[in-house]
Amino acid sequence: MGIGLGLAALIGVLVTAFAWPPAKSAPKDVPVAVVGSAQAIVQAEEQVDAALPDALKLRPTTDVETARDLIRAREVYGAIVFEASAPPRVLIASAASPVVAQLLQGIAGRMAQPDGAANGQVEDVVPLSVDDPRGATFTSSALPMVLGGMLVGILMSFLISGLWRRVAGAAVAAVAAGWVVVGVTQVWLGALEGSEWVNAGAVTLAIAAISMTLIGLVATFGPAGIGIGAIIVFLVGNSISGVASAPELLPTGFGALGQMLPAGAAGTLLRSTSYFDSAGAAGPIVVLASWGAAGLLLTALGRRLRPASHRALAG
Repeated sequence: MGIGLGLAALIGVLVTAFAWPPAKSAPKDVPVAVVGSAQAIVQAEEQVDAALPDALKLRPTTDVETARDLIRAREVYGAIVFEASAPPRVLIASAASPVVAQLLQGIAGRMAQPDGAANGQVEDVVPLSVDDPRGATFTSSALPMVLGGMLVGILMSFLISGLWRRVAGAAVAAVAAGWVVVGVTQVWLGALEGSEWVNAGAVTLAIAAISMTLIGLVATFGPAGIGIGAIIVFLVGNSISGVASAPELLPTGFGALGQMLPAGAAGTLLRSTSYFDSAGAAGPIVVLASWGAAGLLLTALGRRLRPASHRALAG
């Protein structure tokens, strides 16, 4: 009976972790450029605040081309353009977030016609792949990457002896998995764009970071390290990764936290390398490299930190 109740509690935790963030999602300070006269910009701010308080963080921009450049650089999610004698038009980047792109189109429609009927031109500056127009394949590939990295780390910890053999094994698995993921999602399904080599490198780094984190935790804490890693990487990290929406749509603080964890950084990195010519990739690379380095450090220290009776897992 106790086991049954424990399993029920575990299921409740899982459901909460994955259902709560989207249930409480709302746009908060989503960076968006705005082009137009000073009067038009002030009116836009008033209309947005009235409809969706604190939803957008408007960034006045000199012209449309500058707004496009900001979108391509991943500094803003889109732009609202006000021109004389014309309804507002909106620039979006569905590759950055289909959810935010839809939000911007709705806001522009309300500005054009108070009754909510959409009117005006929409330009998708950085679109998703024609083979994945809604980003469903991209989003669906995120979880297997996380689970794959965890699986590599766990298997290397329990099946391979020796510190450097585990590290080498995880590195080989990460490189191979990077090409497998790109082979499926880009070559076969056509969901990814850009350089296959760069995308494979992004996936490799993500899987290596996750696997090394698990190896280090197991080396330090033994089998309990699997549970710790699952909580950090899967239970918390994956649920607030923002891959399916955007970090700015998650409850306050959780979006930023998710980008500091492997799952969120991996999704952002692959989105940058695939659709934005690696713009905005530096931050996620630093995050993933830091997790990988922390895993290596824990692995190296594991033999000293763990009791002698459990040092086999520490190499």
